[in-house]
Amino acid sequence: MYRIDSTQTHPLYRVAATRAIEQAAAVGLPPHTLMARAGWAVACLARALAPHARRIWIACGSGNNGGDGLVAATHLHQWAQTQAGGPEVLVTHTLQHGPQTAPAPPDARWALAAAQQAGVRFAEQAPEQFDLAIDALLGIGARASPQGVLAQWLALLRHSSAPLLCVDLPSALDADTGVLAGWPHTTGERAPSGPRHTLALLTLKPGLFTADGRDAAGQVWFDPLQTAAAQLPPPCAWLAGRTDGGADRTGRLHISHKGSQGDVLVLGGQDMRVDGAGMTGAALLAARAALHAGAGRVFVGLLGAPSDAPALHWDPICPELMLRTPAALLDSALLSSAALVCGCGGGASVAAVLARVLACAPRLVLDADALNAVAHERPLQTLLQQRGARGWITVLTPHAQEAARLLGSSAAAVMADRLLAAHTLAERYAALCVLKGSGTLIVAPGQTALINPSGNAALASAGTGDVLAGLIGGALAPLGGATMAQALPRVAQAVFQHGWLADQWGVGLPPLGTLSASRLAAQVRPLA
Repeated sequence: MYRIDSTQTHPLYRVAATRAIEQAAAVGLPPHTLMARAGWAVACLARALAPHARRIWIACGSGNNGGDGLVAATHLHQWAQTQAGGPEVLVTHTLQHGPQTAPAPPDARWALAAAQQAGVRFAEQAPEQFDLAIDALLGIGARASPQGVLAQWLALLRHSSAPLLCVDLPSALDADTGVLAGWPHTTGERAPSGPRHTLALLTLKPGLFTADGRDAAGQVWFDPLQTAAAQLPPPCAWLAGRTDGGADRTGRLHISHKGSQGDVLVLGGQDMRVDGAGMTGAALLAARAALHAGAGRVFVGLLGAPSDAPALHWDPICPELMLRTPAALLDSALLSSAALVCGCGGGASVAAVLARVLACAPRLVLDADALNAVAHERPLQTLLQQRGARGWITVLTPHAQEAARLLGSSAAAVMADRLLAAHTLAERYAALCVLKGSGTLIVAPGQTALINPSGNAALASAGTGDVLAGLIGGALAPLGGATMAQALPRVAQAVFQHGWLADQWGVGLPPLGTLSASRLAAQVRPLA
């Protein structure tokens, strides 16, 4: 058993693959072996998480997830009997609340009989107070919203301030998609105050690391239950991680110069004089991030200025940025040699340059208004799809609503299966898709998805997406002639660093205030 963090890469498996792995692992083993191992692991982690607990509540369902909980309850009860003042172990079981819709599986019946024989205490109602709770109500097969006493116990588990340990995954969490049934999303909703842990068993599931999963699961632990790696099929996704936080450890040659680090062009930041809503800051945030990410030179073309004369001629925060008119950039040789970031704050003005950009820029990041323009213009979609046939690199960076527009769908449909949406976008537009959100997905056509483990709600503010687009532009800057497959790890590094900087904000330092996009851009560092 070990703790999952952002320092390593881990394979992820959907429910169907997990069931196949379980069946293969059980061949040749005595009956109930895997459940016995799972329950032992849960009990060991429970003791480690709450060594001084006075009362442990284990909420069990009638399936195999409940069976794992019952085995854990048996071990915890037996340990408590061997020490003076050991914890009170209390089990609530759904079998005590009427007949079940389906008979319990054999393993779960075995675990229940063993717990009863061992003298584990069962109760009809959840205790009013407890020092540790174990959620063993629903496993990977549960998809519907819980009802009745299940819903009551689950609400108590989710909102308690006591530590919670979930067996395999939080009950009612879709293991494939990360959608949590019966958990309404409301404005200003806060995460439960108590520590949350999940012990994933046999396999790590993608739903633990994206959508609702990250909030519901808390700290994830993993026990493969002594199964052999040779039994594992190809994963559906990888949990991508980095050990250095994106710091520059490349040991660049002394002979390096700004030209060897690559150029970035940023087209966006619609002028206020277009419609009274200025978005210059979005382009500057992207450009600053690209500069700090290690690009040798960064050029900025602010869109939509009347008479092609931008009101801003230099950036007082980063005077290294070189401002040009969009026409000058589009007519220069830089368009075919630099990495281009297009759309940050582009407004309606971005549509006028997008066809040229799609047709001439071999390395391209499309963000925000550029994505919306593509979604609404069929000719632009055709140009985007043709880029893949030319071997060019395109990175799309949508949030859920922008992804929905590109797919002709809805944000709710995207959030219902983020992995599917990201794969569909990548294949449809022959592009590398970075679907932003909790557990950002990075998917290239024909490649296994990556799920980013870094980041938190501090990034939920205006402009942080522009910083990410610029960071990705900086990652692509030195990759002249690279393929999409070669670009994928660089883009993943950029996404990781973006979240890692938010995770590190204020760690070990005095309070630094709110993490704004401008502060985030200033913290960006060269990519490895």
